[in-house]
Amino acid sequence: MIVSVHQPHYLPWLGYFDKIDQSDLFVILDEVQYKKREYQNRNRIKSAGGELWLTVPVVTRGRYEQRMKEVEIDYGTDWRRKHLNAFELNYRRAGFFNEYFSGLSGFYAGAPRRLLAELNTAMTVYFMKEIGVKTEIVLESELGVGGTSTERIINICGKTGADVYLSGSGGKEYMNEQLFDEAGIKLVYQKYEHPSYRQLFGGFLPYMSIADLLFNEGPASLEIIRKGRAA
Repeated sequence: MIVSVHQPHYLPWLGYFDKIDQSDLFVILDEVQYKKREYQNRNRIKSAGGELWLTVPVVTRGRYEQRMKEVEIDYGTDWRRKHLNAFELNYRRAGFFNEYFSGLSGFYAGAPRRLLAELNTAMTVYFMKEIGVKTEIVLESELGVGGTSTERIINICGKTGADVYLSGSGGKEYMNEQLFDEAGIKLVYQKYEHPSYRQLFGGFLPYMSIADLLFNEGPASLEIIRKGRAA
């Protein structure tokens, strides 16, 4: 039983979905503290001018230590239309634009989601379906576990019955590996080397959103994601 975890990201990159694809269960950490200027409310697509950031405006004033599940989206501007226009402008000549743009438009046109974690979770599930990843998804807040750092992960593994924990490579910097040994849980690290694929606008730019891959490569997207997986 392989479990992995991650904060809910907006328009996640390929490595995010590789981690999900390798897991039997993926836990979205909606109990962690929200951090500004990271990937929880923004990400990049490729444009004729290079990388283009798409940002979901959120309410942060006076809310300095709010958890992800508490972060509200600010609908003071029509950011959804702005993001859809960016997709259309930059990907309308991509090989699979017509196959996927209507579905993505429908996602953005749905009832407004009040919370950022709700939006990001729904978006992750949406893209999983489009690329063919069938891993089960659960929210950390639904598990009722506590703890911090490594202890938090151990508790999640215990609650879900995991005997293998798949960590991002950055986990080596803070993970207490001994605690996994004591709990009888095998700790493995994801090693991901970004694959290249067809893109518009000249040379290849890595670390773009999953949408960039989907519009350019369509049904081959999952196969390409898996090519970046190292032993």
